[in-house]
Amino acid sequence: MSHRLIIQVFEQYQKSRLQFVQTVADLATRPQNSEILHNAGVMPMLRSLMLDTVPSIQQTAALALGRLADQSDNLAEAVVKEDILPQLVHSLASQNRFYKKAAAFVLRAVSKHSPDLAQAVVSCGGVDALVLCLEEFDPGVKEAAAWALGCIARHNASLSQAVVEAGATPLLVLCLLEPEMGLKRIVASTLSDICKHTPELAQTVVDNGAIAHLAQMILSRDAKLKRQVFSALSQISKHSISLAEMVIEAEVFPAAFVSLKDPDDYVRKNVATLMREVAKQTPELSQLIVNCGGLSKVIDYLGESHGQLRLPGIMMLGYVAAHNESLAMAVILCKGVPQLALCLSEEHEQHIKSATVWSIDQIGHHTPEHAKVVASANLLPKLLELYMDASSSEDLQAKSKKALKNILQKCTHVPALEPLLYDAPSNILKHVVCQFSKVLPHDSKARRLFVTSGGLKKVQEIDAEPGSALQEYINAINSCFPEEIVRYYSPGYSEILLQRLEGYQPED
Repeated sequence: MSHRLIIQVFEQYQKSRLQFVQTVADLATRPQNSEILHNAGVMPMLRSLMLDTVPSIQQTAALALGRLADQSDNLAEAVVKEDILPQLVHSLASQNRFYKKAAAFVLRAVSKHSPDLAQAVVSCGGVDALVLCLEEFDPGVKEAAAWALGCIARHNASLSQAVVEAGATPLLVLCLLEPEMGLKRIVASTLSDICKHTPELAQTVVDNGAIAHLAQMILSRDAKLKRQVFSALSQISKHSISLAEMVIEAEVFPAAFVSLKDPDDYVRKNVATLMREVAKQTPELSQLIVNCGGLSKVIDYLGESHGQLRLPGIMMLGYVAAHNESLAMAVILCKGVPQLALCLSEEHEQHIKSATVWSIDQIGHHTPEHAKVVASANLLPKLLELYMDASSSEDLQAKSKKALKNILQKCTHVPALEPLLYDAPSNILKHVVCQFSKVLPHDSKARRLFVTSGGLKKVQEIDAEPGSALQEYINAINSCFPEEIVRYYSPGYSEILLQRLEGYQPED
């Protein structure tokens, strides 16, 4: 056989391998094919093709593996069980940039599904190999490596710690300085995933200078980048006062407020989340946001948003108001109460209602003046309705009950209290009656209104246990009125009068 014919045999074999692996890679893009490929024994075939002498076959085999692992955790587990990861990690150091991107994709596809699968990547030295890729010149390799590291770090603190201990943090922060927008987005996301678990991990990211670089990007025109930047700043701020202060010192506010009007829903939500995380830390940090005009911006944001997007804004108002009565009054003066009342009536998700009720409680529980604003917005009957509604979640019922109790204990606004006399159950009613017992002795107009509106009559109809707190409050109310008026409105008094009439003989 001639030399040319022998070479043709080898060329044909190479073409067949390349055609096979390209076809598998194409088939792997469609989820419906993945189980069929797996059952046909594709994993060991791809494993052997990753050791091929032809670089393009190696790369395509890695790409196919990544696509399969990306489809489901079962296929990702199959990649681990086939002992492919050690081989992949070992070859990462010596291969070209195309292979490195494909290999990082496999590690990401395996890691994303569960902590156990991510741990498998860590255990085979995957993190160290990925950190080395962050030092590559090619931005595509850096992006693929950063993405894989993010998928590992996001699961829990110990996996995130493994990423940090491998030296990833300073290299990730350096990547923020690269011009490629895709790389910046992925790196900001990965830093956010590292920061979210513990104050110590967030501190490591901060110590490497991340805040300054992230703060410079908040006015970027790229919505996807801004999403990740605000997410990372939120994850840093949430852990402690000192970390939140460092974010503030980077002059993130008021510049970030512009993004509360961003067309991108997630940018707006993440800005509101950042404001919430900063505001909850101390009264001083809340006051700083108020002084920058942040409250009115968040209230406008609530008016323009719906559903889950509203949640961080609702909670931010609650955190600000919770600190002290002057900050709660600032929320009131910015028309926060009507906006929260609107959220309560428009939203259907139980957890959003719960958060809204909690924020209303934080505003209304400080003083009679605060309570009056909440009561004047007709929120007390609404809170009672949510508490009494059997379809309300346990959390919503508990928060509604607590809010009612806290606000009622400060409320001296008689017109708002009176409707509750007729609808409230005994455990709420005692707080309503208690407030009347405090207000009526000192307000003659309120006493007159209490009689003419039927309030005194209703109090006489309450069946209170002798010696109970409720009975004492009723006695205190009755002592504010002449005895004959109390008797007149007592149940059965009309029958007594009729009996007296029957026995009455007029004088001749």
